[in-house]
Amino acid sequence: MKHTEERPYADPEAAARKLVEIAASIEAVQDGRIYIERINAPFLFKLKGSGSEFGAGLKHAIERGWLQLHESGTYVRLLGPGAGPLTQ
Repeated sequence: MKHTEERPYADPEAAARKLVEIAASIEAVQDGRIYIERINAPFLFKLKGSGSEFGAGLKHAIERGWLQLHESGTYVRLLGPGAGPLTQ
């Protein structure tokens, strides 16, 4: 008997892809900046992801070169051709 349900974003790769998808759907402000709360809120509240899944997904997206996190942690930028993970 299974007492827990599967978490769709428990895999950092899946979480990273969803974060990039969310970021790509948001209109960037000055110099391509996407404020972190604009991707954080939908991930946590609409998709019901956890904070640790968000952190792992963000780290994975940065390591893969899909997102660039500013040193202040307040915004990200999409990177690469097509600015998405499916182009690599």
